[in-house]
Amino acid sequence: MKRMSTEPNSPSLIERILAFTSLTIIAVALLSFFVTLIVGMNDRQAMAEGLWPLVYGISLIGLPIGFVLLVALLIVSQVRRRREFRRNAES
Repeated sequence: MKRMSTEPNSPSLIERILAFTSLTIIAVALLSFFVTLIVGMNDRQAMAEGLWPLVYGISLIGLPIGFVLLVALLIVSQVRRRREFRRNAES
């Protein structure tokens, strides 16, 4: 009779790094998006000067990068789970 392992699966270092970086990038991008909205509603001319175009660019670039990192995290975790399942099925 084969028994499945009851040990909790611990994520690898790569999974932890991907999770932390994607969460951080998405949070910064959403924060910059909302700051851009608030400043843009109050003074549209200010959005064209200083660091505001950079803040706006962070929101445009950060969300797609965060999404790609989340997809990579999903793929890496599924590959790890598949390997663990095969290893447990063989023993």
